[in-house]
Amino acid sequence: MMKRKEFMLGAVAGLAFAAAATAGGVIDWPTAEAGPVAGVSGRLAPSAGASGLAFAPPQGAPLSFADIFQQVAPAVVQIDVKTRITRPNMIQIPGTPFAIPNPNGGEQGEEGADGEEGATAMGAGSGFFIAANGFIVTNNHVVADATEIKVKLADGRELVARLVGRDEDTDLAVIKVEGSDFPFVNFEETAQPRVGDWVIAVGNPFGLGGTATAGIVSAQGRGDIDNNTPYTDYLQIDAAINRGNSGGPTFDIYGRVIGVNSAIYSPTGGSVGIGFAIPATVAKPITDRLMRGESIARGYVGVGIQNLSREQIAALGQGADFTGAWVGQITPGGPADKAGLQINDIVTRLNGQPVRDRNDLTRRIGSVEPGQTIRLEVLRDGRLQTVSVRAGARPSQAELNADPATPGSADQEAPEGAGQSVGGLTVAPMSDVLRRRYSIPANINGLVVTAQDTVGELRFRPGFVITNSASGPIRTPADFAAAISAARRANRGVFLVVWTPDQGSVPVVLDVPKSE
Repeated sequence: MMKRKEFMLGAVAGLAFAAAATAGGVIDWPTAEAGPVAGVSGRLAPSAGASGLAFAPPQGAPLSFADIFQQVAPAVVQIDVKTRITRPNMIQIPGTPFAIPNPNGGEQGEEGADGEEGATAMGAGSGFFIAANGFIVTNNHVVADATEIKVKLADGRELVARLVGRDEDTDLAVIKVEGSDFPFVNFEETAQPRVGDWVIAVGNPFGLGGTATAGIVSAQGRGDIDNNTPYTDYLQIDAAINRGNSGGPTFDIYGRVIGVNSAIYSPTGGSVGIGFAIPATVAKPITDRLMRGESIARGYVGVGIQNLSREQIAALGQGADFTGAWVGQITPGGPADKAGLQINDIVTRLNGQPVRDRNDLTRRIGSVEPGQTIRLEVLRDGRLQTVSVRAGARPSQAELNADPATPGSADQEAPEGAGQSVGGLTVAPMSDVLRRRYSIPANINGLVVTAQDTVGELRFRPGFVITNSASGPIRTPADFAAAISAARRANRGVFLVVWTPDQGSVPVVLDVPKSE
């Protein structure tokens, strides 16, 4: 399971972002006026093999990366941040189900009576100069909550930095230190890396700055590793990336920046050879805009979408070449809701162009300026329709991730209600009694499952609601029986939309039951 973790939380499982608490001990950083790093300034233009093919290795490249590292390392920096943390309101008593109020309170840390700060945490990440006048690229999650940012240069000097801008949807940020003639590197957008090309990751793992690791590009187009960064198809690399590497550059063997180290996949929190970098083609246009002081605004329509499996597409009666994104949630009062988009719609085209999958739809909507009208072609109840939606501005990730109040619980068994057996399930039409019994929201309508049943590998619990089939809404047992009969005649599974208290609306395919 992959999930985002804040970089100062220590070892994590799943998708662990590669930035963490600075290694223990007391370090006395020297300070100095800003200026050339170790006597080096201006754009760094490594020359080893640059006249050869785009990714043909220079002579002896697999034997040593020392020359490349020596040329580009002055542009890489260590980033140390201080963040203020929130104490929990309650403290769990170990070994018991009980909790007690936090004696220190649940507010954010305040300065103590002796003037020392409380409830703060130190974190470390990486970054690199992208311009001679002090602009530095890093990850958003490295600096997002920072109250203080310090940058340690390759020659040991420490400078105070300020946040210029950040974009949480791509996990990119730009900070700046005062000065000039800093050595810097460039993003490489034209010579695209291939799977198997050599890469070098440089950064600050575990607070150990100036560290280089090497590997190859393992895969491209990893777009589903993290729902918090929906606009990025990551490069997968096997150069070792650990906590603290976040925000550092991924170089090719000519010293060109082809990515920004951002994440790892790991069951332990340490490197297992599966790292992810934001490609230069994504990073450069975003960081250019941030450097100019621009904010990143994206289009938004307010839908929750997902891909359909081959089995689900077949159950809808569509061919193997069918593509689109299935609508499973609609934000009340949002642009899609106002335009009349419905749950169980399948968006097949946007402004006349085919929609490949949910990532394709998300990114194309995000590229629309807020206020513009987009034309969505949708498959609804077996028929194509067009819905015009005026895009809004995408809310912050924190707002999108806010958990709505979820009525009821799928694990809470309610008393069985009277119902009719259809397709191996005990169901009953929606009523006020059933809605109150199972805490079903007012906007959910359909056929209520009133007994726990298992059909094939699908387990249905009381309180689940069957809202739609491939041919339209389901409101009565007769509607459900008709959907089963239609699927049996077409020799395919029964496509259903089922609302559950813990997952919302989800598409499922029910095996065609035997005639009753």
